[in-house]
Amino acid sequence: MNIKKILTWAGIAFLLFFLISAPSQASEVVNGILDSLRQAAEAVITFMQNLFQ
Repeated sequence: MNIKKILTWAGIAFLLFFLISAPSQASEVVNGILDSLRQAAEAVITFMQNLFQ
């Protein structure tokens, strides 16, 4: 097995363990990531709007 496949499976196992052992904390992490992505998208939209005014 190559190292990439081993690391991929280890990452998946860690994520599953995190989701099962601490579901409320996992949901907070996901909500934080989605909020950050939303803020980044809004910043890009604001930049583009100001660029073409």
